[in-house]
Amino acid sequence: MANENGKTKYYTLMEELKQAIMSGSIKPGEKLPSENELSDRYHISRHTVRKALSILINEGYIEAEHGRGTFCSQRMGHMKNSRNVAVVTTYISDYIFPRLIQGMDKVLTENGYSIILKNTANSRTKEERVLEDILTKDIEGLIIEPSKSQIYCKHTNLYAMLDQYEIPYVFIQGVYSQMIDKPHILMDDCKGGYMVTKHLIDAGHRKILGIFKADDFQGKERHKGYVKALQEAGIAYDPDMVVWFHTEDRKTKPAMMMELFLEQKVEMDAVVCYNDQIAIEVIRCLQRNGLRVPEDISVTGYDNSVIAEGTVGLTTITHPQEKLGEMAAELLLEKIRKVPEEKSRIPRLIQPELIVRGSTIERINKKEEREEATC
Repeated sequence: MANENGKTKYYTLMEELKQAIMSGSIKPGEKLPSENELSDRYHISRHTVRKALSILINEGYIEAEHGRGTFCSQRMGHMKNSRNVAVVTTYISDYIFPRLIQGMDKVLTENGYSIILKNTANSRTKEERVLEDILTKDIEGLIIEPSKSQIYCKHTNLYAMLDQYEIPYVFIQGVYSQMIDKPHILMDDCKGGYMVTKHLIDAGHRKILGIFKADDFQGKERHKGYVKALQEAGIAYDPDMVVWFHTEDRKTKPAMMMELFLEQKVEMDAVVCYNDQIAIEVIRCLQRNGLRVPEDISVTGYDNSVIAEGTVGLTTITHPQEKLGEMAAELLLEKIRKVPEEKSRIPRLIQPELIVRGSTIERINKKEEREEATC
């Protein structure tokens, strides 16, 4: 039977007990109330109580001892010196993360640590489950790329528990706004967005479409750099010339909107893309519609991934994936070793670099301006 919140009674009890364990209200090794006590307290049958407890036993939160009762698992106390580090990424198959993991593994292995690898598929719900699972594991630290980092985080209690257990963690690629004071290593994405846009402006482009991801920190920062470059050049920012997409529609919306812009004959001479993957999709869309890159429209990417070196050759921003992984691991080791912040040797902001390839071109009007200036 479900309660007024639509949840079954056993599930409600299971959630409450789990929260009490996760918050530290019920401590490792502590005995839980008996089945009869829980039955009386929650006005439910013993059968319902047993159903809730069996889930917690299966998930490792509690342990039943015959003749003695049920106890909070000692694993929740976290064994020190386990030499394990958890690494949580949004996507394992993404072109960024294999190199990131490679960098982390190099540093951590050299220092005698092993990696427990998890991924969230950029889902907040899955991130919450992953953190709950990690809190039952014997780890000494955590490196995590937050899911949808531009959206307010509702499970900061789990990060607070990491603090309570004295398990240090480092954010990479983004950080939640309410946790900006926590250790993190980021790319200067605002500067990167500025650099690609300024490159196009300097090459004579004026009608520049922007495609950015709305639900992560990088998307917000790259858009900020795009706006800054336009404003510095005296080009009015037009929100109708910006496409925002989310994790859920990342594979469909950018190309769909490009098709719509082309169908409506929106005037554009360049497209600034959130990353290399989006840029390749944009180029394919333009080519399907009989347009040439860069002769008709210039396109830029971001990340300098392996796909950036393809047929067209993308003008893009470097993303030193392996170096970022190394830096994150080194910063985490400093935190594990309790190195004071003022003595940290790890930079927190990675500077971008512009890589110019064949997907962008200098517009004729810009060439003419330069030729007139030399006459």
